Amino acid sequence: MPDISARLGLPYIAAAQAQKHVTHNAAVRQLDALAHLTLESLTRTTPPGALSDGQCWFVATGASGAWAGKAGTIAAYEAGAWDFYAPRAGFVAYVADERRLRVFDGAAFLSPLAASLHRASVDALVLQEDVTLSGASRDTTILIPDRAIVLGVSTRTLVAVTGATSYDCGLAAERAKFGGTLGAAMGSVNVGVVGPTAFYAATAVRLSANGGSFTGGQVRVAIHMLTCPAPIA
Repeated sequence: MPDISARLGLPYIAAAQAQKHVTHNAAVRQLDALAHLTLESLTRTTPPGALSDGQCWFVATGASGAWAGKAGTIAAYEAGAWDFYAPRAGFVAYVADERRLRVFDGAAFLSPLAASLHRASVDALVLQEDVTLSGASRDTTILIPDRAIVLGVSTRTLVAVTGATSYDCGLAAERAKFGGTLGAAMGSVNVGVVGPTAFYAATAVRLSANGGSFTGGQVRVAIHMLTCPAPIA
């Protein structure tokens, strides 16, 4: 019989083994890290300064410090120590800093929607920003990425709009593409779905004032889109 399990590599307790609790606790610790896997990030190369028990990261290429030589593993922190586990193809993880699921293909974490042998994929993405209003219009600092396919832009008025009677949500060249005459009152919501629209340059969303210039207010803007990462070499 092997010493570890086939899928997760959990250590087995051997017959007549002394200090069985050591092996059992190691297996529990590993299972606690890998079951319902949550990764704080896929891109870090060094451990963060502030740590909490149970946090895990996927160690990116170029790792150094306590993670040196551990690129491509899952770094799990508990009780002041690091454990490193090799992910297996098919692992599903929630990536906290991206707020979305990823699937491990044996070498990298990819979109769970669809991916080819060489990692061309279809990915769903939502970008969000809270925009403080002033003047005739305000552009988001987040941008619709080049080659993104936008499904819609939604808005929520967080702080009542002043100065303007309503606002439009769109682009510099298409003022109300995602919604026109939107509510100025706090709590007003619009889901501006469009026929899927491809963008060929990084583009800001613009909020434009109606009936006067913005003198105050805040609107939460969310851009809902698909991206199509190309295959690797």
